[in-house]
Parts: sequence; C-alpha cells; structure tokens
Amino acid sequence: MVNNTAEILLIEDNMNDAELTIRAFRKGNIKNTLIHLKNGVEALEFLFGTGQFEGRDISKKPKVILLDLKMPKVDGLEVLTQIKANELTKAIPVVVLTSSNEHPDIKRAYSLGANSYIVKPVEFDEFSKVVTDLGFYWLLKNQAQV
Repeated sequence: MVNNTAEILLIEDNMNDAELTIRAFRKGNIKNTLIHLKNGVEALEFLFGTGQFEGRDISKKPKVILLDLKMPKVDGLEVLTQIKANELTKAIPVVVLTSSNEHPDIKRAYSLGANSYIVKPVEFDEFSKVVTDLGFYWLLKNQAQV
C-alpha cells in the first residue's frame, strides 16, 4: 500500500518520464511528499478513496496534480473530467504534463478545467528547470483554495 498523503500527485504511466520528473524535483530541492501513480484507475481510486485505497482519508488532498494524458485503462482527460466534476477535488490544481502538443488535447484539457498545460521538454536540463519552476509555483507561490 502506498502512503496515503501526497502534496504532489504524479499520474504518469511512462516509468522513464516519472523518474525524470522525480529526479527533477530532487535536483530542484523540492522535498514535498510525492506519490507516483501509474494510470488513471489508480489515480481515481486514490483521490476518491476507493479500490486499493478504500478507507483513505480523502480530506487529505494533494496541493497539485501532475497529469499525463496518454495513459492506459483511463486516460488523463477522463481523470481530469472526474476531478473537476467532483466537489471534493475540483479545486485541486491540475497541471497537464504531457508529450502531446496536439491542439485538440490542449483545447479539451483547458475546457475540462486544467490549470496549466505543459508539453514535456525532451532535454533533461530543460525538463528539470520546467519541473522545478512548476513545483516552486504550485507548492510555494500559489495560494490554494481552502
């Protein structure tokens, strides 16, 4: 069973991309609790306290969700739809962090309530800077809705 409290929820099926994101946070000295979930089903179960996360205290919400779009089982757009449609989770900032630079994905993500849409840079140093800046903004600068 995974830790039940996350300040950063990383929803990413690609293990290489997940590891790069985690390394980038470490490199940027962002030490907030990060939980990595590998698909949309796990993410929804975690957020809503169902399935393998049955009984999890769902009042402990992440400060930010980093969400990939192209995932098996339940894709990122469906996860985003369910997050933003639920009173308990709709105020959680969702940053789409994906390799998709397709205009329909960008448009749909924003129409569903994404707070930001970032196309993953390929080069690690650039990727690391983007992730670090993202972390500082959402975890330190942004005032979360209570």
